[in-house]
Amino acid sequence: MANAKSNLPFYKNINDFLKSILSDYETKNPNFFCLRLKENEGSISNYKPPFRKEFYFIALVSNAGKTKITYDNTNVTKLNSFLVFQSPGLLYSFYRDNSAHGYLMYFKKECFSFFKPDFEKEFPFFNILHTNFFKINEARFQEFAPHFEEVFLAYENANDNHHKIASLKLLALLYQLNEFTNASKQWEEGFTSPQQILFQKFIQLVNNFYIEKRTIEEYASLLSVTANHLSQSVKSSSGKNALSFINDRLLSEAKSLIQFTDFDIAEIAHQLKFSDPANFGKFFKKHTAQTPLEYRKRSTKK
Repeated sequence: MANAKSNLPFYKNINDFLKSILSDYETKNPNFFCLRLKENEGSISNYKPPFRKEFYFIALVSNAGKTKITYDNTNVTKLNSFLVFQSPGLLYSFYRDNSAHGYLMYFKKECFSFFKPDFEKEFPFFNILHTNFFKINEARFQEFAPHFEEVFLAYENANDNHHKIASLKLLALLYQLNEFTNASKQWEEGFTSPQQILFQKFIQLVNNFYIEKRTIEEYASLLSVTANHLSQSVKSSSGKNALSFINDRLLSEAKSLIQFTDFDIAEIAHQLKFSDPANFGKFFKKHTAQTPLEYRKRSTKK
């Protein structure tokens, strides 16, 4: 369940996570859950604020509409079809459009008790530092979908709680997806200089810790460099100052919470770990020229 020492939920069990999105689903296998996501799927929440989980996640989605995914300091919108891989422990949030359909799979390494590869080495798209996201076209979605469907049907038709056949099919799917991601090489290209590598690591850490850590000094300490060196490297690689990436990531999540939930502003300030609603309001207005309530009112009129 959620970590009692933090406002940020951390889900150790798949069923605890499914309950948190107000889902009607549950799995009898603690190490594996597979869902065919249908259009107008009303049995799960459309919006999930930032959270972490202790299991792997794959999604293949098409007809995404206004679906929004937040990862690696990036808000991804205007989607059609996409493929997502996520390792345990990473920070993530999403807004799901009712038009979306596809497949969602949650699993732990233990579901492969018959075969125990070095997971991150064997499947590098599961990166412990950041989420790997691929925009794909409809033709690619149609190419992948039958393989996801095989896993789903094996999971759904299992006669016991071990899902051995589904686990085997999932393993085969991972190797098939590995070929695609190796050919794409989207997450490492272009980050070759020491400054660029440091910048990429900084962005990955911001994605994971932006709620808990707000200063350049904290991230510099995690990266074992000085704050000045980190600031100069980020500026050299991006043209922006390092603090702006932290603020932008925090602001993005604040906008999502204001727009897509019914939480009052005090609760949102609490979830984002501001000392009080007034400080949250000052931060929000400084970066948007609107108060949180003004932003909520304008968003509901769109």
